[in-house]
This record gives sequence, C-alpha cells and structure tokens, in this order.
Amino acid sequence: MKCRVIVITSGKGGVGKTTITSNLGTAIAQLGKKVCLIDADFGLRNLDLLLGLEQRVVYTIIDALAGECTLEKAIVRDKRTEGLHLLPAAQNRTKEAITPEQMKEVIEELKPNFDYIIVDCPAGIEMGFRNAIVAATEALIVTTPEVAAVRDADRVVGLLESENMQSIRLIVNRLRPEMVQMDEMISVEDILDLLVVPLIGIVPDDKRIITSSNRGEPLVLSKEPSLPGIAIKNIARRLEGMDVPFLDLMAPQDTLFGRIKRFFGVSQK
Repeated sequence: MKCRVIVITSGKGGVGKTTITSNLGTAIAQLGKKVCLIDADFGLRNLDLLLGLEQRVVYTIIDALAGECTLEKAIVRDKRTEGLHLLPAAQNRTKEAITPEQMKEVIEELKPNFDYIIVDCPAGIEMGFRNAIVAATEALIVTTPEVAAVRDADRVVGLLESENMQSIRLIVNRLRPEMVQMDEMISVEDILDLLVVPLIGIVPDDKRIITSSNRGEPLVLSKEPSLPGIAIKNIARRLEGMDVPFLDLMAPQDTLFGRIKRFFGVSQK
C-alpha cells in the first residue's frame, strides 16, 4: 500500500494541533495501520509529552541528519499501541535547523516502512510551516470556533492551495454546542461558509482532553467512551474511506451519551 503523508496545520497556535495529532495517529494505528508521527516543531517539542514517550527519546531527527544515528534509531515505538511510532524534534534547535529539502529526504526514506506519515506542523507560516508541508500530499487544517483561528486557517488554505496540495480537509476542534446555541460561538456551518473546505471532523470541547494530555495518554486509548475520543476515531475511519456519519453534537447530551453507551455495551458483549 502506498504511504500517505498528511500534515496537520492551522496557522494559529493554541488550537490543539498536537493533541489532534497524537490522538489521530493513535486511532489510525488502532485500525491496524503502521503510523509514524513526525514532530516538526523544532525548539518547542511537545508531541512526545502528549504520547507519554518523553522518557524514551534518545535521538532526534537532527541527530539522524547529522549522522549521529540512523533514522531508525531516532524513531520511538509506542509500547501501548502497536504500529504507532514517533520521530521527535530537537528541543534545543530552531526551526531553521532543518531545511525543506532535508525534511523531504527524511520522509522519502520513511515512506516504504509506513502506511501513514503524519507531520505535526508548528504555528505560523514561516520556515517551520515550509518544512512540515514540503512532502505532504494531504492536509488537515485544525481550527477552533474563534474569529482569529478561522481567519488564520483561511490564510493557510490559500497557502496550501498555492502549493498544489492534493487534499485539504477541515477539523473543527473544541466546539461547545451550548455556546453555539446561545450565539456565543461561531457555528460549524458559518466556519464552512468562510473556509469552503470539506469537513472531516468536529471534536467537542471536554476537560478530559486536558487530563489525558497531562498524563501522556491519548484520549482514544481510554476504556471509558467520550465524545472527543469517538469523534477522533471517526476521523481516522473517514481517512480510511469509511462512510461514517457525524455525531449530532447539538442533540441533548444525555440522549447522545445514552446512544453511545448502548453502542459500546452491545459491542463489548
């Protein structure tokens, strides 16, 4: 199977890109795929923390490029999720420590060994952004329902289109349905009208995301079902070409949770 190279980007910082990357990579690996997550945020390495792999990082992508180790040695295998791997960034280097050409070479070397390579793009649209998108053919843009985040996402859509990105899809993160209903938050429909990008997922806000991130345990690994966990697993299944309906997040939460618990109850029997 041909390896798919996907960049997860946004433009604006603080929208949850790294959280989406860690959970989505885990969810894809749970589907039996071999996944390599690349942290392209040089100087601000966080993906290893969210995956709970920080103690196991010995070498980084920079060490491999410098010839201090092989690329294979720099890759950390996740022991909890079979098929999930991380190529960490260097914490003590700037975004200029690697060129787009070097990043492309690294990804080309990795491609024969993986089904998916997912690049966690740093905030902004400078060199770090160029490095992250250089070898990708697909982009997932993460935005939150905030005016500044949507405006920055729109700028990134334009940049990706100018680079002839083959596929650009949108993830709306941290949606609060009750605020949308009270006209205190931009609706998904309004975001889609502004960005004109196909929607691949809506992830509701939930304090358990913060808890799981602090523990270094992706929420999709939790045995207790949660709306964000299910939403991210659904994005993974859509990437795999499955026809998965979107959760009706505007439905009363007790009704929605009831349906989810019944579903999981049946599946566990």
